[in-house]
Amino acid sequence: MARLTPSSSAPAGLTPLDILLGVTVALVWGMGFVFAKAAIAHFPPILLMAFRFSVTALALVWFVRIPRGQLLALFAIAFVAAGFQYGLTFTGLKQLDAGAAALIVQLEVPFLVIIGALFLGEAPGWRKWIGIALAFVGVWYISGAPRIASEWPSVLMVIGGAFFWAVGQAMIRRLERIDGLTVTAWIAVMATPQLFLGSLLVERDQVAAIANAGPVVWLAVLYLGLVMTAFGYGLWNTLLRRNPVSQVAPFLLLLPLFALVGGVVFLGEDPGPQTLIGGALVIGGVGFILFSRD
Repeated sequence: MARLTPSSSAPAGLTPLDILLGVTVALVWGMGFVFAKAAIAHFPPILLMAFRFSVTALALVWFVRIPRGQLLALFAIAFVAAGFQYGLTFTGLKQLDAGAAALIVQLEVPFLVIIGALFLGEAPGWRKWIGIALAFVGVWYISGAPRIASEWPSVLMVIGGAFFWAVGQAMIRRLERIDGLTVTAWIAVMATPQLFLGSLLVERDQVAAIANAGPVVWLAVLYLGLVMTAFGYGLWNTLLRRNPVSQVAPFLLLLPLFALVGGVVFLGEDPGPQTLIGGALVIGGVGFILFSRD
């Protein structure tokens, strides 16, 4: 994703097409949790991410130049923001509902603000700190829900994934003279062998999983690689080229809502009142950060 610390208070000035693109991005990314959840019930999650980035790399690498002089930086970003992030996030997702995981992942935004304050010289105002606190309280409340409380290691994995995403975004900000499509393509190229190696080290029965994988798994691979990553980030980068980040970032608040609905409709999940209340706190806190003027 892109930088998520905007300062305006409303997405005024967006065209109807921009609004449609923003909602589509949130839908595509939110449903990615649903597809992934359906797949990792039958397939190792890190291996699934390895195939995902393989598809993304094969789809995009032909359309961008080799970013000579920045390959080492992109390798490091892929290690943090793809290898660690997706390895943790989707391993945690294996034991959590898709909607709950998508809500916890919203901690990406507070983590990004904190990292910006600590390491990038940014100075978030008190309103953003209130939003950060509210988001963490929401995740704490979600983690106490009856179906989630016993899965606290998975909750910590998803929180860890959100943290590493934010670290990766801070690293991406330091890149110069490189466009978003090139970053997306070459992170996928670099992440693919890292994730295959990670799966080899910490997962097992990969050969049997591949041999027995049904249509749901391969449909999820195509969705995650082509739709969620290549298409989704293509739309997102289009929005960012046409509008300030502050105007389009609020669309990402719809992501966990689509994941919640998709989990209920397609996976039969029942989030329960505690998850919904905690989710409202998380979204409210993230919204407070995004719409804050300071």
